[in-house]
Amino acid sequence: MIRHAIVPAYLLACLLLGGASAAGFVANAVLQIAAIPLIGWSLWQLLQNGPAQAARMPLLLLGLLVAALVIQLIPLPPAIWTLLPGRAPVMEGYRLLGIPLPWLPLTLAPDQALASLLWLLPAFAAFLATVVLGAFKSRWIAGVLVGVTIVSVALGALQVVGGAYLYTVTNYGVAVGFFANGNHNATLLVVCIPFLAALQAALRRKSSSRSASAIRLMTISLYAVIIVGLLINASLAGLGLGVPVALTTWLLFGRKRPAIRHGLLAVIALVSIATVATIAIGPFGNNLFGEQKENVAQSRQTSFSLTWQAAGEYFPIGSGVGSFQPVYRTQEPLDMVSGTYMNHAHNDWLEILLETGLCGMVLVAMFLVWWLRRARAILTAEEPDHFARAAVIAIAAILLHSMVDYPLRTAALSAVFAICVALMSGVRPYVRPRKVETAARHLSL
Repeated sequence: MIRHAIVPAYLLACLLLGGASAAGFVANAVLQIAAIPLIGWSLWQLLQNGPAQAARMPLLLLGLLVAALVIQLIPLPPAIWTLLPGRAPVMEGYRLLGIPLPWLPLTLAPDQALASLLWLLPAFAAFLATVVLGAFKSRWIAGVLVGVTIVSVALGALQVVGGAYLYTVTNYGVAVGFFANGNHNATLLVVCIPFLAALQAALRRKSSSRSASAIRLMTISLYAVIIVGLLINASLAGLGLGVPVALTTWLLFGRKRPAIRHGLLAVIALVSIATVATIAIGPFGNNLFGEQKENVAQSRQTSFSLTWQAAGEYFPIGSGVGSFQPVYRTQEPLDMVSGTYMNHAHNDWLEILLETGLCGMVLVAMFLVWWLRRARAILTAEEPDHFARAAVIAIAAILLHSMVDYPLRTAALSAVFAICVALMSGVRPYVRPRKVETAARHLSL
């Protein structure tokens, strides 16, 4: 059915065109424009039929997120916005210029707040088309993810050897694939691992013994390509997350007895902690732990410290969506100011705290509670949903990577995240309603 190809096709477009946050303006604009009819169709369908039971909580969280973004843009009278924390420098600026205080929105960067709302359109469209329209097949989504990932590894190898980069602002010399940032390509590689396992499980269920052997051999080959991709990408976060994600995938999708699973869970936890600790304290050049001697101004250690400091000044309201860059510049010591600038905090949790304050943290907490409850239901279900399990692992990986980077600020990975949320909600693909046939009756005299 053509309808089932809509979400996989749109995901393919996001993965190919939405690999940059600041760069790739035209490509992101194309994705945003394409998202509008999908969102409109979904909202119309939602008004006609109402939300499915499984989708109500995710839809509520989406509605609260949109409301929080829109509220950021509502102009407030001076009597109100001057009472907000951190607005004293703004008041002083108008006083020095001799300009009466105008009505201003909650956010200190209204143009960037509007841009952030538009930037979220692809993720909104992917989510709504999945949970409301049912315009997907789980196997097709997994197939798109795996296919693009494998091609991205090949493209990354070409980039390391001799260029072939898609963006002018990018990590030259790094295997970035379809992305501008090597860390974001690493996120895609890690997310692909559980979906490849889910795809194998789904194909194995409907195959003969001979076909199952071929599928197993092909899957092993694809895992090998992903490992090569992580190695040539050389992202510390990707390597650090790759080990626990691979082990967790092996635990959930392998055929093991329950008693063995419990024992392996402890082993996986220990190996994961050891891997992260090795990368954190080892001589791998990370800029988060230990004493920083080179490029201190651009290190994550400095960024985290200054963002946390700014978040305290603007708490509990926040500085407003999209205001990270101007606010961060007010925190930088003069001896650190140079021709380069910090585009993001490289920790989305901290950046959300700075920009949205308590409101953003409450929304994040509500989502985490929903995710934990759904994860428990999915992992303990008698009849396993392989793609929902893959989505649980993928979301966990993206959220963990967001502690040291900003993967969700690309249309590609935000669409992947949104579809994973939809798969976790338990919705099913669209099924055409059957026509009810009534038996003909004859009257006899």
